[in-house]
Amino acid sequence: MRKTTLGLAAALASLAAQAQGVSGDVVKIAVLSDMSSLYADTAGKGSVEAARMAIADFGGTVLGKKIELVSADHQNKADVAATKARQWFDNDGVDMVMNMNNSAVAIAVNGLARERNKMVMNTGAVSTALTNEHCGVTLVHYTYDTYAMTNAAVKGVLAQGKKDWFIISVDYAAGKAMAATATEFVEAGGGRITGQVAHPLNASDFSSYVTQAQASKAQVVTLANATNDTVNTIKAAYDFGLTKNQVLVPQLMFINDIHGLGLKYGQGMTFATAFYWDRTPESRAWAKRYFERMKKMPSMVQAGDYSAVMTYLQAIKEAGTDDGPAVAAQLRKMKINDAFSQNGYVREDGRMVHDMYVVQVKKPEESKAPWDYYKVVSTIPGDEAFRPLSKSTCPLVKKS
Repeated sequence: MRKTTLGLAAALASLAAQAQGVSGDVVKIAVLSDMSSLYADTAGKGSVEAARMAIADFGGTVLGKKIELVSADHQNKADVAATKARQWFDNDGVDMVMNMNNSAVAIAVNGLARERNKMVMNTGAVSTALTNEHCGVTLVHYTYDTYAMTNAAVKGVLAQGKKDWFIISVDYAAGKAMAATATEFVEAGGGRITGQVAHPLNASDFSSYVTQAQASKAQVVTLANATNDTVNTIKAAYDFGLTKNQVLVPQLMFINDIHGLGLKYGQGMTFATAFYWDRTPESRAWAKRYFERMKKMPSMVQAGDYSAVMTYLQAIKEAGTDDGPAVAAQLRKMKINDAFSQNGYVREDGRMVHDMYVVQVKKPEESKAPWDYYKVVSTIPGDEAFRPLSKSTCPLVKKS
């Protein structure tokens, strides 16, 4: 069993008691996202709108002070993101930065926020490094991570007796993390990795990567990439006939990807998700409001954005301040149940633990309308879905 170090607990309690009021007489939230490239559909302007919805639903003020929203495009470049975050923290009075949907970007912003005791609600990036070596008191990893997303998919396919795996990954932080996590689960389950190939981010041609996977004759080809890269890999695999003899398992799939891909290509694929709009009355009601604004259903990132802002503002209200460590202390006391999260809570390493869902993509004839794409196969309790604290390398957590 693990517990928060006494030093951290005492520091958080002291800061929470001392901090009062709202800095600069305004609570300022910043959405730092990909607004123009391959992740723009699953985050981007939709994430800004989800945050705007949350602020409006909260009432537009907290502790009697106005809530402001700003946003910027990180262009999938860590240096661009760091420059913008530094400006926000040091000059513009930003209290919390969110989204980021790129692991290298999130790692860079985490470092700046940690130095300044500013809040980060990472709703978009997936690397588990964010709650391990890059963790911090004021840093929360909210929506998903590589461990949770890969966990269900790999275990489910291994249970079918398919032991030989090939990995196609994107050549940057998130892809490397997903590939490493897949390797961990496959080998732990008695399988083996027969080969691996990496492609550049936003690649234009996937034929060589698919043919290498095909030549390996591995029973399973798992995709450690995301959004357009995943969609284009699946299309290439279908066109080259890979799917006739090998199982395709994406590790990070969004409903936007299925919408763009079409059920012809996506049908039958099984993977994990943190959110599906048509799962509960609450998720349907919120998603339909979002659809009215954006003319598409929300991704799990965008649903996580809404929930994160609502949770952050509630923590400020209960803490009586927007001071980063004080808000972080309050977050660790809260239970999070809303349209996005069931049984959610923030651990000492900053991981927001919540239930995850295994879904299967419907056949074209099973879908009743656009965006009616998933069958929820099972629910994975949060404590089983995410990496246990016993495996954490976050310095805020110690072994007892």
